[in-house]
Amino acid sequence: MRKLHSYEKYKNSGIPWLGDVPEHWKAIKTKHLFSERVQKGYPNEPLLAATQTKGVVPKSMYENRTVEAQKDLHLLKLVNSGDFVISLRSFQGGIEYAYYRGIISPAYTVIVPNKRILPEYYRYLAKSKNFISLLKTCVTGIREGQNINYEILRKTPMPVPPQKEQQQIARYLDWQTSKINKFIKAKKKFISLLNEQKQNIINEAVTKGINPDVEMKDSGVEWLGEIPAHWDVRKFKHISKFYSGGTPSKAIDSFWKGNIPWVSPKDMKSKYILDASDHISAEAVESSATSYVDEGQMLMVVRSGILRRTIPVCITKRMVTFNQDIRAIILNRKTIYTEYLYALINGCEKTLLDEWLKVGATVESIEYKYMANCYLPIPPIDEQQLIVSFLEKETILIDKTVTRTEQEIELIQEYRTRLVSDVVTGKVDVRSVKIPDFEPAETELEVKDDEEFEELIAEGIEE
Repeated sequence: MRKLHSYEKYKNSGIPWLGDVPEHWKAIKTKHLFSERVQKGYPNEPLLAATQTKGVVPKSMYENRTVEAQKDLHLLKLVNSGDFVISLRSFQGGIEYAYYRGIISPAYTVIVPNKRILPEYYRYLAKSKNFISLLKTCVTGIREGQNINYEILRKTPMPVPPQKEQQQIARYLDWQTSKINKFIKAKKKFISLLNEQKQNIINEAVTKGINPDVEMKDSGVEWLGEIPAHWDVRKFKHISKFYSGGTPSKAIDSFWKGNIPWVSPKDMKSKYILDASDHISAEAVESSATSYVDEGQMLMVVRSGILRRTIPVCITKRMVTFNQDIRAIILNRKTIYTEYLYALINGCEKTLLDEWLKVGATVESIEYKYMANCYLPIPPIDEQQLIVSFLEKETILIDKTVTRTEQEIELIQEYRTRLVSDVVTGKVDVRSVKIPDFEPAETELEVKDDEEFEELIAEGIEE
């Protein structure tokens, strides 16, 4: 990749979040570059979702996760392709660009670029670190009620390069991000293959054991098949107790100023839970449906779009509380080893999802009666510990390779973020770069999309 140079001359833009800009660029208030679209009365247009990773896209792209509107479709705002949408989370991830025509929640602000600017350039500017830092100064409300105040934003100046330069910047970034996204896609596919290999190793160990010469018997469980003759099969509810969580009132601010970790699905990213994004007070626990779970117990996500492909489970490393989308599993330690159950769920998750998922639910959910009455293979407790030790040795190389590959992805994502910010704010000059013909790559879909869509469902369409 050729080294990029800065422009020859700069000037103070007068815009705190932008700093110096190329001397020939202009700074114009947002209200002179965009107009607000408030058209309603298009109930037959497709429903749209504003996502931080895909922009504004049809909800139908989420397949069975789509929530159909029940009424008042005529109250939703019209969005045309090329518009921008200021969503409820724009201060976290930028303003979203609309790739499709449709209708969206009236809680969102829809803005239309005028003819003096190219939406392709502002699509990148709206996702740059500099611009997101600006949006954080335009926020009103607290906690869950935070929102972008468009009246503040519309008075804020924006950089305006010459149109031809806007076009070159957008095309350059299309080219570079396309290469980066292809690299990321290949790396994620590699990780997927490694995880599949790991899952196969785990599945074999937790359902057939680690002694290839052991005598086998029919388990009597259709999904399980044969198991070692000395193993038992028990219903999940006979080896554990299940507890539901809850959410303290968001209206009482003191509830959210404590030091007790309150776990939600977004925290369930690794094997062990050491802390959580949110913390609550003891008073909050007493005043809500949440409850404490001690160190060494298991948490399982039971309601989330991510259940389409995986069952997030983790082991607590300290006392925590948890929300209603999670169940705590308190095990009979004489019968089952926590680490073995963790391996069992991970190794058999595709089958268990088929067994446990609620049919016809709006959001993917584990049906308690299916899970509680599911038969699980139970080796003697000492053999469970041997299986866990075996798996740690067998999968350590895979885990290290996955970690290294994830770090490579993180580094290239950081580079992409920095490149976009530097180019759209004029820190580097790409006017003379010759851009070859290239095949665009789809923006990579990150895991958080499932969680983000859950938030869209929670917001609804009638705000």
